Amino acid sequence: MLKKMTVSVMLLAAFGGLTWSSSVKANFNGTLTVEIDGLKNQKGQICASVFTASKGFPSDRKRVVQSQCITIGETPVKVSFDNLQAGSYAVAVIHDQNSDRTLNRNSLGIPIEGFGFSGNPEIRTKAPEFREAAFLLAGPNTNIQIQLKYL
Repeated sequence: MLKKMTVSVMLLAAFGGLTWSSSVKANFNGTLTVEIDGLKNQKGQICASVFTASKGFPSDRKRVVQSQCITIGETPVKVSFDNLQAGSYAVAVIHDQNSDRTLNRNSLGIPIEGFGFSGNPEIRTKAPEFREAAFLLAGPNTNIQIQLKYL
């Protein structure tokens, strides 16, 4: 009985230590560089938004951690976000051809401007979920590529 309890305590201590060490967070701020390609023209601007959670992804502006719009010059377009803590993120991008900072849609609700997401998930009938576009920022410099889609 005592032997069984000692083994249980050792296992509990071992798993407790494992849980503790896996919950330790990296203590740095990193830079995310997003390379956006596949533009069908160079009109307007590219707007990119960074999210940290599924709530609000990909279009709730109140839930965005950082965002910016850049006039299109050279392609592919590169957008950088500084001072991001280590963690899980997802990025949503639009080719804002009329510079109104909104993904414009036709009368059926289908986007008439280009869009894309980190991880380049397949788009069917709706925007992807956060988990489908999520990636890990785990170092001082993280680079991702997004291929725009036009419907």
